[in-house]
Amino acid sequence: MGRRREAEKRTINPDPKFNDLVVAKFINNLFLQGKKSLAERVFYQSLDIIAEKTKEEPLKVFKKAIDNASPMLEVRSRRVGGATYQVPVEVKSRRRQALGMRWVISHARSRAGRSIVEKLCAEIIDAYNSTGGAVKKKEDVHRMAEANKAFAHYRW
Repeated sequence: MGRRREAEKRTINPDPKFNDLVVAKFINNLFLQGKKSLAERVFYQSLDIIAEKTKEEPLKVFKKAIDNASPMLEVRSRRVGGATYQVPVEVKSRRRQALGMRWVISHARSRAGRSIVEKLCAEIIDAYNSTGGAVKKKEDVHRMAEANKAFAHYRW
């Protein structure tokens, strides 16, 4: 925890197609080395495939997938005396969303598949169905927090 002033939150513009901030944040997390137009194309193509496969509103599927992959609890290291404890804490809403997006993207990249569009589409559908790597990561984090519930009184 820094002792200086808190960094101001940057405002981002909603994406052009859906006029949605969550989609814009996801696209900003998706692209590497400044290639935003490529990231937008990848994301919108994967949403089109999702619409074909699930026969549902792709934006609802996407938001539900992010929600399913977002953790409620996490563990933070806390040093007390000479020992370091893993203390379970609730995750703030902005961080929840950021972690969910980050996990969906990283697990999509690590999937076996042909193109990033297909990988991202498959990971979003898996997260929507509460399966896949991102949801497994969330469950692991929750399990870790549950195991360390005894140290909850060290919360600050």
